Amino acid sequence: MKLISRLAAACLMAGTITMTVTAQQMTVETGTTKPLRLSRAAANVVIGNQNIADVAVADPHLIFLTGKSFGTTNLVVLDANNNIIVETNVVVTTNAANLVTINRGGSSFTYDCAGECRDAPVLGDNEDHFSRSLDQAEQLKRLTN
Repeated sequence: MKLISRLAAACLMAGTITMTVTAQQMTVETGTTKPLRLSRAAANVVIGNQNIADVAVADPHLIFLTGKSFGTTNLVVLDANNNIIVETNVVVTTNAANLVTINRGGSSFTYDCAGECRDAPVLGDNEDHFSRSLDQAEQLKRLTN
């Protein structure tokens, strides 16, 4: 009887483990979105830090992950029975192919030079350079709302 109980417990545990889809990490660039297709219908989607990344649910089997700011957070997707469908770290990076950083007098100034160069400040850039771009983005947001 004990052997059957242990076997049942082991099978149950194995079933739970195989139901969990884990990945070492997902990487998404700032300002871009990646689709994530799910093997089962999602009931709850949680992102650890919404300042780093965000999620949008298109339907129960498809979510979109958007990079917002540099850093690492986590993503957990649960089904209707609170079983984990996906549990992974999300690393938000930048597409550095077009970035140019100028170091002048101990200060950094970063620009995105795809086509023409525009301010693209990153953490660690000169405070005035960073603040000016942030102020412009906030003004644009107010105008469009």
